[in-house]
Amino acid sequence: MFTKIRVKADNKGFTLLEILLVVAIIAILAGIVIVAINPAKQLGDARNAQRRADVATILSAVYQYVIDQNGTIPTSIPSYSSAYVSASSTCAQVRAVSADEICKSNGTSCSGYTDLNSALVTGTVGYVTSSPTDPSATSTGSGTGYYIAKLTANANRILVCAPLTENIAAGTNVDGPIGVSR
Repeated sequence: MFTKIRVKADNKGFTLLEILLVVAIIAILAGIVIVAINPAKQLGDARNAQRRADVATILSAVYQYVIDQNGTIPTSIPSYSSAYVSASSTCAQVRAVSADEICKSNGTSCSGYTDLNSALVTGTVGYVTSSPTDPSATSTGSGTGYYIAKLTANANRILVCAPLTENIAAGTNVDGPIGVSR
């Protein structure tokens, strides 16, 4: 009378468990890749590279000026004797006085900042087109985020620093290792 008809199950799709497992594996792998790449560190390193280039540019411009002026250092660079800074000066010592910060050259008031604009930017030669600005410096003030000082205790050496350095390892100079003197 009645015959049994067998219906063959057709498994052509994925189960919910299989889909969730694949999504979880992809999420774990993506997390590992993001941690390995570390975009915040990469951006900080890029800004540090810009700081190194800016510090070298400022110091080169000062020394080009000195050569053209027969050894005369720009008078706007603050001088410090051994009573203020040691021969092995750090950016922290120079940054202690806010007047050491280099002024921007965009026509803003340089009152309270080291004004190198008349010597390096707007002079007849123009050693730089404008004062470099630290990539992390705020744009509200007249400062560039870079500091400069003439160390008279050390044969009138010029020290230029970038104290806003990023990605500093624990136990190192927490005020920024980017500084150049000649």
